[in-house]
Amino acid sequence: MNEIIKTRRKALGITLEKIADYVGVSKATVQRWETGNISNMRQDKIKKLSEILQLDSNVLLGIDKLEQKINFVKIPVLGDVAAGVPIAAQQDIIGYEEVPSEWVRDNTIFALKIKGDSMEPRIVSGDIVVVRKQSDIDSGEIGIVMIGNEVATCKKVVKHDDGIILISNNSKYAPMFFTAQEVNDKPVSIIGKVIELRAKF
Repeated sequence: MNEIIKTRRKALGITLEKIADYVGVSKATVQRWETGNISNMRQDKIKKLSEILQLDSNVLLGIDKLEQKINFVKIPVLGDVAAGVPIAAQQDIIGYEEVPSEWVRDNTIFALKIKGDSMEPRIVSGDIVVVRKQSDIDSGEIGIVMIGNEVATCKKVVKHDDGIILISNNSKYAPMFFTAQEVNDKPVSIIGKVIELRAKF
């Protein structure tokens, strides 16, 4: 059940928060459902979850199989994106990753290789992040951000009325603050939202 929830949510491009709000539970509860920690889910919650995931409740519960086979397509992994000091964004294809075909709409899904340690311990150098191309993300989400026209970085984006802050997971890196004026002048542009991390060993 947990894999069905996670795969279907990502295929539809729905956030954990949106599911939590619709079903009437906390974000942490949805995360537990996706990691397999599922117990005593009430019937009304199953019904609401089935609705937002656009699945029959029997399919969600694993009683019936999902008739539509999930097909996978390969997306290119583009060159290194900094997770430390921002570096020039590379457009060279260095490999490929498979994702569900439902994720790919109008070439809006791509993958990038992380370089640097600023997002440790969650994201480490060499990891691959799958990114949905979009020009805006919610405050607190992890995105790929272009600084000026030549550099890109993977950071947590926190928005304020007077600008944005790019925050590293690694505390040894200071947050990068940009005023609203700097966001417009440099510019500082969000190019995508990180939707999946693929750790490499």
